[in-house]
Amino acid sequence: MAQAMMKKMAGSACVVIGITRRTSSRSLVSANKTLAAKKEKELPAEREVTKSVFMSQSTDIYTNLALEDWMYRNMDFSKHHVMMVWRNEPCVVVGRHQNPWLEANVPLLAEKEIALARRNSGGGTVYHDRGNLNVTFFTPRERYDRKYNLELIKRALFRGFGVNAIINKRQDIIVRDKYKVSGTAAKLGHLSAYHHCTLLVDANKSDLSKALAKRETNATASMPSPVANLSEVNNRVTVDALQTALGYEYMRTPALSLGDGGQNLISQQRGFQFVNPSEDWFPGLSEIRNELQSWDWCFGRTPVFTVSRTFPVPEELLAPSKVYSATQELSINMKVEKGLISDVTLNIAPGLIESGFHGEASVITHLIGKRFTSEALAALQDAMLTRRDSGTKLDDREQFVAKCFDQVVNTV
Repeated sequence: MAQAMMKKMAGSACVVIGITRRTSSRSLVSANKTLAAKKEKELPAEREVTKSVFMSQSTDIYTNLALEDWMYRNMDFSKHHVMMVWRNEPCVVVGRHQNPWLEANVPLLAEKEIALARRNSGGGTVYHDRGNLNVTFFTPRERYDRKYNLELIKRALFRGFGVNAIINKRQDIIVRDKYKVSGTAAKLGHLSAYHHCTLLVDANKSDLSKALAKRETNATASMPSPVANLSEVNNRVTVDALQTALGYEYMRTPALSLGDGGQNLISQQRGFQFVNPSEDWFPGLSEIRNELQSWDWCFGRTPVFTVSRTFPVPEELLAPSKVYSATQELSINMKVEKGLISDVTLNIAPGLIESGFHGEASVITHLIGKRFTSEALAALQDAMLTRRDSGTKLDDREQFVAKCFDQVVNTV
């Protein structure tokens, strides 16, 4: 139905297959003085507001987040509302104030070369791949309306594919009474606002589950929900078909109310526009992207957290002449601030001490200030080798301690 709708309405809608560099400079780049002046004037009436559907040509998470941020900072949405649709190669995106080590399987992401990003909005952690459609609604701050956006998506699903959906109290989109197909988040500024959400169409749910495996810490985790792909509800739902259905639903809906202007309103809108997220089109985009990709942003913005793990000491590492009535354990406690280890406590089992391992404080302090990654393990191993000043290989007890630290840092 969505594809048939596109063929029917393409003649009246402004469907732009490409935007030239010159056109993009005129239509997309707004001077800062325009934004400053916007606050001083009254917002236009609904009939004076036009809409566009921007379709990002990038599938890079950092580029698309940078484009979203660039538009939020630089464009004037008072008379021109925009819905941007975009998709990414496999990645995990955490909310602005979340802990990636808590929300995602960080070691697995590194092993599989799956990007981890932190967005500027709040909300929970999500997994993206090419089977996931992302949608961002841009408006002036005063006209931010999350309910309007979600209802619009809900209507598009029913009109285009006959999919019945509900919006729950957490403002997730739910199908078949309990399965989540969309999460939502937003950023509200002084002048502009955006609301964005994910739509699971044909995502790899196995990879999603593995990528979002949880670590036990003292921080508060996201609340997981059972998820489903829209293609499981109706196999006619594809990312391209949904993108088209959403675009036309957006343009046939008045800017401030959930009416239905039909084809007549569609013909008055600015239509679909492919956008190329590049420095030529969006001056300053590269700088934003570089910041969003940096370790300091993705991991260094993590709230303070602690990790505690206890490991049983293998019998062969204990003093052979002793008999212990209780299980001999090694306990490790770490405090992590801004992604860096700020404090470490190592409680060593008596049996391990009596067998020759001492774990001097000077060794443990080498971890302070190191990133909560394998960088810390390398520093520990180097410190243990330097301490005894002989050989290039750790002994069995040192290897056990190093392995325990590795599990603290690199396992969920």
